Amino acid sequence: MHNHSLDPWTHDHVFLGSGHAENERRTWIVVALTTAMMIGEIVGGHFYGSLALVADGWHMSTHAAALGIAALAYLYSRRHRDDPRFTFGTGKLGDLAAFASAIALAFVALVIAYDSLVRLAHPVTIFYREAIAIASLGLCVNLASAWLLRDDHGHHHHDGHTHDHSHHHHGHHHHAHQGDNNLRAAYLHVLADAVTSLLAISGLAIAWHFGWVWIDPVVGLIGAGVIVSWALTLIRDAGAVLLDTMPDRKLAADIRACLETGGDRVADLHLWQVGPGHRALVLSIVTDHPQPPAAYRDRLAALHGLSHVTVQVEQCPDPPHVEAA
Repeated sequence: MHNHSLDPWTHDHVFLGSGHAENERRTWIVVALTTAMMIGEIVGGHFYGSLALVADGWHMSTHAAALGIAALAYLYSRRHRDDPRFTFGTGKLGDLAAFASAIALAFVALVIAYDSLVRLAHPVTIFYREAIAIASLGLCVNLASAWLLRDDHGHHHHDGHTHDHSHHHHGHHHHAHQGDNNLRAAYLHVLADAVTSLLAISGLAIAWHFGWVWIDPVVGLIGAGVIVSWALTLIRDAGAVLLDTMPDRKLAADIRACLETGGDRVADLHLWQVGPGHRALVLSIVTDHPQPPAAYRDRLAALHGLSHVTVQVEQCPDPPHVEAA
């Protein structure tokens, strides 16, 4: 192969999710909405002398920062998608952002829980009308943001790129795959804010009507518990992608079923996620009748979501000759 081009054997490593550009655009809109609401609450709170308004504004700032991380992760992974320094592309950057974001979400929940316990021990005078108005405005902004960040792309289509030579995206066997954890993290932040606003409105209304001041902090504790459970689930899911855990046992079993025919055996199989909807596969086949790696990749053509496949073929050694006694 003296002067032949390597083009037929090379491929890109762009493993971004199918809705990357749209998700990035929506996230920036939500960052702008949340930041505007945050500034409005802090300035308005100082102007009207409302501690509740200022506190809610600073609480919103943590969500604005987390949403900013999500938006910057989209931007960075798109800008650097062809950067050769990233061995398997930038598709997992969203999971890194989601992991950091989930830790921030858990921290916010702990702060809410702490404030609620302090309020239970030392009740304060609540300006119900003003507090309910603030919570209602926050709820409207959060519901609009949640609607913008909803994941309506479904989980069964991709951006049409395939990253080996067997065109796996034409397959009909769909496997559930990890969605976009970065979008999910942003969504959970605005949903957490919406839930705290909704719980605050309910708690304040009950406290105002019945005079049960303790209801407000109890509702805060319930909200904190819900948010912590969401954050832990997201930490687990994003962490699993970052640590290259097996993303789909069913897909791994199907890969073995496709390849282990006619005496061929899969000796080693590594399957991991390199981006939303993109899996990488490295496997070793041991066989008496070795074929070119492309032949084994072709057997996997019906399986969906395999974006980077590397096959190693090993020939079985001849069994040792045993002398008859």
